Amino acid sequence: MSDGTVFASLRRADRVWAVASIHGEADRLRRLHADLARRIAPNDRLVYLGNILGHGPAVQDAVDRVMSFRRLILARPNALVQDVAILRGAQEEMWQKLLQLQFAVNPAEVLDWMLEQGVGATLNAYGSSAVEASRAVRQGALAITHWTTKLRRDFQATGHQAWLSALKHAAYTREGDLLFVNSGIRPNRPLDAQTDAFWWGASDFDSINDQYGDFRKVVRGYDRKHRGVVTEEFTITLDGGCGFGGPLLAGCIERDGTLAEVLEA
Repeated sequence: MSDGTVFASLRRADRVWAVASIHGEADRLRRLHADLARRIAPNDRLVYLGNILGHGPAVQDAVDRVMSFRRLILARPNALVQDVAILRGAQEEMWQKLLQLQFAVNPAEVLDWMLEQGVGATLNAYGSSAVEASRAVRQGALAITHWTTKLRRDFQATGHQAWLSALKHAAYTREGDLLFVNSGIRPNRPLDAQTDAFWWGASDFDSINDQYGDFRKVVRGYDRKHRGVVTEEFTITLDGGCGFGGPLLAGCIERDGTLAEVLEA
């Protein structure tokens, strides 16, 4: 857990606020931030659990609002950069891969799968579309390279590339009480061997029936079934279906793993 380039370590915290998958729902995020700003205490920490991109109608605005609220929290007296963590979700992982689509063995299949997972909203947000992507794929590797080059350039022009590159795979409290992930983990693997389980290990997450390592609770922000708030002995799930017609959730978790409060927007 010492690799700070991959994992975020939250310094000593009284509580941690965890924001579930946003999926481009900037208006819901605006309302949640307004509520959260009134409640977050000086010794609280903040984690965004990934999936800021995808599905919703205002992807760019959602990213900008995450970055702005992070700056607001870090502007507080005695705040440090370790007080806020932003995780890479499945949507951000797909977007990173899409920007390198020309290297895929079967780019048409990869693109079709990504579009089924909601990447089309992010394409629209950054100046392209599913139609343009499909056209490039039909024309071959050179056309895909030209398309991804333009897409990458347009993405960088928004200032969001640095944000994407800085996203963490997981976050944990420095004392080892709480672990925060996007969608899942494989309980039989150590944290530094999870690879893509953070995004695609949802089924394994549901099977956790014992403490994972020294962590009292593992908290995730995306559930394929969007079951809302689900608290188990060793896990917490926060996903009200934001981006799929449901509300955006944020949970306040005590150091002992108790879910003390839930906000909804």
